[in-house]
Amino acid sequence: MSIALVAVVAVVVLALGYLLYGSWIARQYALDDQRTTPAVIKNDGVDFVPEKPFSLLSQHFSAIAAAGPIAGPILACAAFGWLPCLLWIIIGVVLIGAVHDFSALVASIRHGAHSIAEIARQHLGKRAYVAMVAFIWLALLYVIVAFTQITADTFVGKAEELTGLDVTFNKGGAVAMASTLYLALALVVGLLQRYFRLPLWLVTLIFVPATLGCVWAGTKLDWVLNQPAQFWFAAILVYCFIASMLPMWLLQQPRGFLGGWVLYLAIAVGVIGVLFGGFSVKQPALTDAASAILNPLTSFEKVLEGNTGATVGTMLFPFLFVTIACGACSGFHGLICGGTTSRQIAKESHCKPIGFGAMLLEGFVAVIALATIMKLAPEESKGLPAARIYGDGLADFFGVIAGKEAILFAATFGAMAFSTFVFDTLDVSTRLGRYLLSELLGIKSWLGGTIAAGVTAGVPLAVLLTSDPNGYRLYWTLFGTANQLLAAITLLGVAVWLYNHGKRCWFVVLPMLFVGTTTVTALVLQIISGFAAAARTGQVFSAPSINALVGLLLLSLAAYLVLCAVRSVRNAPPLTQEF
Repeated sequence: MSIALVAVVAVVVLALGYLLYGSWIARQYALDDQRTTPAVIKNDGVDFVPEKPFSLLSQHFSAIAAAGPIAGPILACAAFGWLPCLLWIIIGVVLIGAVHDFSALVASIRHGAHSIAEIARQHLGKRAYVAMVAFIWLALLYVIVAFTQITADTFVGKAEELTGLDVTFNKGGAVAMASTLYLALALVVGLLQRYFRLPLWLVTLIFVPATLGCVWAGTKLDWVLNQPAQFWFAAILVYCFIASMLPMWLLQQPRGFLGGWVLYLAIAVGVIGVLFGGFSVKQPALTDAASAILNPLTSFEKVLEGNTGATVGTMLFPFLFVTIACGACSGFHGLICGGTTSRQIAKESHCKPIGFGAMLLEGFVAVIALATIMKLAPEESKGLPAARIYGDGLADFFGVIAGKEAILFAATFGAMAFSTFVFDTLDVSTRLGRYLLSELLGIKSWLGGTIAAGVTAGVPLAVLLTSDPNGYRLYWTLFGTANQLLAAITLLGVAVWLYNHGKRCWFVVLPMLFVGTTTVTALVLQIISGFAAAARTGQVFSAPSINALVGLLLLSLAAYLVLCAVRSVRNAPPLTQEF
């Protein structure tokens, strides 16, 4: 089967989802451009700024489309085959993921551009707010752990002789160097824009090609940053700490701008490679592991034995749906919708292309990532990290455009594109974690923020330096579980808001029930398996035991939020607030 055919089918489904279901969802929220948005009411030129829809779409898309929709589909395809992955991506993103993002964005706008945690405070009470903040902070820690480890893997390598070329090349060192130069370039852009007010067109003209120049320089300096994974754990998290404390204009905004262009270039390369590369599907549609759904007792016996690898690899339900989180549904997006995007919506009608549309674009990013492993035979992809599969796949797609002569540049570009997406997520997550922990502990001074940032970056560093170096697959699974459970909780809050206003709410309740069921099941299995693995091996501080403890805490917080929601529905007073 042709990969191009698979991609075309996916595009058709996503387009129909936007035109039909997206329009129906928009009608349920009664979007009205005559209703003034918070961006207009509170316009301060800093946090609240009405933005043109296309520009805001680009910002929002680059913020949500990080490494999640790349790593998840690759890991899931290796475990279960490409068919269930494709179905979950294209159906899940239309019926669940896009509905979640759209709903979170509209709910935030209708509540003065507040976050989902603040909305929980209004509708569920102060204690629910504290539980929500604690839940989000823990989920962010797992985002940082999983993404730091998977990024460090892309920076580690050794000089190898390339097939067909009389040259040795350290791709890990090249990517590390290119990524370091890229971050330094972002600082330069921030300083120039701050103090010289360069127009955006000039910045684009100069620094987008300079970003590609960083890739070229990385290929020439592949020997400079040849360091082990532990070094990169520390370096990446020190970067996260510093980035979370720096002004937005100095690093995060210019890095996001440059990273957005890398994202668009990667998508363009992926589209050309998938459609015109002539690649065929070599992965099985279903693996033997996928059939384990028909024999759940055998899989559960492995759970009781503490065989965590078997748990993730042999149980399609629920682990397919949490391994592919971003790309199908992501609770992290609700934080972006309520934290920044809702403060820039100029008109309510813009919510559909930005909230619903951007999530469908992320679904397509996931399809491209899936294509990079679909073109490999199982024996070719076995044991390879997701970052390498994506980077090598993007390099092959790049070769369709530039030819095999550009193989060094293509290989570095592919892997750096992945790490670029990860940096988008890492520094945003650390900054959000700093905000949330400061709020939770009631320490809002500069010193308090520094301590909060240190804890948010320091805890993941301690976990990574003391646990299994290959534990990222397990950390990734709990990251996906926590992420999806956050999405379920967000949908729960939206459902309570709609119900209390007498509005139709089944279109958020059904996705909430499905996502909640899968994530709770996955959490329970990981808790049981983690404690069983710790008892079997005697390793108290390991990836399975850490997952078990954190999973138990997340499950407890989620259960409390559900109780708060039930209490709110039962005791809802007459509303004076406008819908």
